[in-house]
Amino acid sequence: MEEIFKSLAEYVALGCEVLAVICIAIGAVVSVASVIPAMLQGSQTGYALRWRNFAMWLALSLEFALAADIADTVISPTWDDIGKLAAIAAIRTALNLFLERDLEFIEPFLPRRFRPNEEKAEAARAEAG
Repeated sequence: MEEIFKSLAEYVALGCEVLAVICIAIGAVVSVASVIPAMLQGSQTGYALRWRNFAMWLALSLEFALAADIADTVISPTWDDIGKLAAIAAIRTALNLFLERDLEFIEPFLPRRFRPNEEKAEAARAEAG
């Protein structure tokens, strides 16, 4: 039974790794294809919006990659496996934090309707008034 579960965990890990690569590929292709016209027009708004979209694809791929690592170590992990998972999780969490900081930096360059904090503020004003 444990062998079946290990095999299932390996397939889940492989599937998550494939999804991580697909997310990176889709994000890169879409971003390159859409940022070129924005650069030619000299639009910072268009560039910021494309960067935000690409960053979201990268963040999603990091989540899938972390899920793959967790699935790899879920069955009878050794202390070495746990240590590697902890290091990988710390690195990926740091990468996500840097992506979030980049997203906050470009938020003023986004059109108002694409600003997450603006949407929350507008929704709160609508509820209150």
